[in-house]
Amino acid sequence: MTYCVAMRLAEGVVCVSDSRTNAGVDHIAVFRKLHRFGIDGERVIVLQSAGNLATSQSVVTLLRQRINSDEGVHLDNVPTMFEAARLVGKTLREVLAHEDIDRDFSCSFLLSGQIAGEAPQLYNIYPQGNFIAATEDTPYFQIGESKYGKPILDRALNYQQSLEKALRCALISFDSTIRSNLSVGTPLDLLVYRNDSLHLPTGRRLYDDDPYWAMIRTQWSEGLKQAMANMPPPPEEYWV
Repeated sequence: MTYCVAMRLAEGVVCVSDSRTNAGVDHIAVFRKLHRFGIDGERVIVLQSAGNLATSQSVVTLLRQRINSDEGVHLDNVPTMFEAARLVGKTLREVLAHEDIDRDFSCSFLLSGQIAGEAPQLYNIYPQGNFIAATEDTPYFQIGESKYGKPILDRALNYQQSLEKALRCALISFDSTIRSNLSVGTPLDLLVYRNDSLHLPTGRRLYDDDPYWAMIRTQWSEGLKQAMANMPPPPEEYWV
């Protein structure tokens, strides 16, 4: 299992993915699940994956091979992010067509970014290859182990949120998930993109000893304890 979240906001895009994979408690490894594509000054495309690792790696490899061969349609020449989402969905179906239909090799993707001449977009690409787009009413998507980190996003995130505050929401969402599910873990890969910059960010990898990540986790935990302590006690009739 894994956890990925992506946000399309008024100021830009925030993407965070964990990197833990496991096939049981005695077989845990680290694999990158946030992948950058694009041409600096022209397009920025971010692909995050959850699900069967072999399938997602095959999809990413095919997408990169087609860029390198520069033949036909690929992520460096599609005219819109919508066409990019269609390409990823088509590539996913192509990979799954070669697998055993009696076993679950499915995976899902979050595709976000911007191509010059259009607004930034965020798509949730399902295991079947179809997809939906984020909107101002629903500015974020999650894939993987999403339930533990969803409440903070629903309470604190909206389309007008600044990128700085949105990144804090994402990191708190990951802290909640990591505390409750051993299949999600550090290091985390994150990328923040500001609208219309068309600059391909390097991104950052957060380990447990990263000072800001450690501070976020500590302050959130202590803040929750303090908020609980400051709440008034239940009325007496609750105890009857």
